[in-house]
Amino acid sequence: MTSKQLKEALRAGKRVYGTMIASPSPKWMQYVTKIGLDFVFIDTEHIPLDRSTVSWMCQAYKAAGLTPIVRIPSPNPYEACIAMDGGACGVVAPYLETVQQIRDLRGAVKYRPLKGQKLSRVLSGEEKLTQKEKDYLEAYSQDALLIVNLESKVALDNIDTLLAEPDIDAAFIGPHDLSVNLGVPEEYESELWNESCLKIIRKCREKGIAVANHFSDDIEKQLLWAREGMNMMLWNVDMLKMFQGLHKDFAYMRKELGDGETTAATRMDV
Repeated sequence: MTSKQLKEALRAGKRVYGTMIASPSPKWMQYVTKIGLDFVFIDTEHIPLDRSTVSWMCQAYKAAGLTPIVRIPSPNPYEACIAMDGGACGVVAPYLETVQQIRDLRGAVKYRPLKGQKLSRVLSGEEKLTQKEKDYLEAYSQDALLIVNLESKVALDNIDTLLAEPDIDAAFIGPHDLSVNLGVPEEYESELWNESCLKIIRKCREKGIAVANHFSDDIEKQLLWAREGMNMMLWNVDMLKMFQGLHKDFAYMRKELGDGETTAATRMDV
């Protein structure tokens, strides 16, 4: 899907499918484009990818008909501008907990290339754009996606206020960080964690905002959340799937050949 098609699908409440891509290998393109994805998620918060590499990945996937969405390292509007200038069609900002953080990111994603004090006055309502300015900025960023990462108790407690801010296209649940912040680290069967995920999904869908949960441990949970309204099916990570496959293969070979068992973990937190 192009970013325009993805945005239209999300607004219509349709489900879209994507995965996280960590590998910058050009060879990945010929495989990723064959698995029926609508978007790819590129993470620069937890994965050490430099600016030029991220830009190359964005441009390549966009040319292949997949919408690239980039998670920036911090809720910094200048980081968001860098991602968008590099070719990202959407930006995810981590650990958003205040309206001001979302407002600043709105400016970076939806009002590019306007910056500085004028942008601050426009966002706060102190200054109105002329029709000419409004038309230009809307055309410039018409297909840009603003996605908020909700992954803390503070965000959960203030979710109605946060989601009331205009221009939010989608929300990503950060399942690992949310579990830690709630005081139930990696307790993915806990009632508190599960109810918190469901609360975010339901609140987003009530407001017509798309929502994803980047959870890679249990595909049945993804299906459960989809039935509750989650419509961005963000599933797994390329390097995790490769790791799990290799782990399984080597464990099988060691067992069959009597060389002991592989004890490495089979999950990652990204």
